Amino acid sequence: MDFQRYSRQTMLDEIGMEGQKRLSGSRVLIVGVGGLGSCVSTYLAGAGIGTLILADPDVVSLSNLQRQVLYCENEVDRPKVECARQRLLSLNSEITIHIEAEGITPENADRLISNCDLVIDCTDNFRTRYLIDDTCASLHKPWIYGSIGEFCGQLSVFNHTLGRRYTELYPDRSHLCSLKPKVNGVIGPLPGVIGSLEANEAIKLLSGYGTTLEGRLFTIDTLSLQTMIIDF
Repeated sequence: MDFQRYSRQTMLDEIGMEGQKRLSGSRVLIVGVGGLGSCVSTYLAGAGIGTLILADPDVVSLSNLQRQVLYCENEVDRPKVECARQRLLSLNSEITIHIEAEGITPENADRLISNCDLVIDCTDNFRTRYLIDDTCASLHKPWIYGSIGEFCGQLSVFNHTLGRRYTELYPDRSHLCSLKPKVNGVIGPLPGVIGSLEANEAIKLLSGYGTTLEGRLFTIDTLSLQTMIIDF
């Protein structure tokens, strides 16, 4: 490991060399490499997370480029996970990246999640979040939740030291999962804001410093830049 690469974070007392070794020994599953996942994966690759697993079944489309800054015009119609792996390895060739082009499904969730230290939700649907929540609870794995829409975003941490669940925050599973998929607008910088905070929570959790958002929900409205942290 080239510690010079990470010198600007190892000089922080909260991380140091020992924290960097923990990051480099960690395996993180990122579910979705769209707007949120573009930001999360870039910062975690830069931070030196030893192994990233990228799960997403989608291909790059032209409308993605307004906010999914991991991709380029010449990658339109290519699988996102393949493009993401190529770009992230060009940022940090020291790390290992595995891809799951099927995304996360009920059939592969146990395999993917059992093989990692942390799961980061970068998706846009309730069914996948409940699947992550159920699987992480059964396997005793922590996960970080992020959600965006229009000008607003949310963030929390589940199933860490307190064992708090996504189902506690959103108990109406049947109703939420029955909603028809809807394409909403979103301002381009918003996934960068929430994705950066997801990456920040991941580095804290894996390095072992600071206080995570478990049991608390962070919200932001970028129209007014008002933020709140709500206990639940």
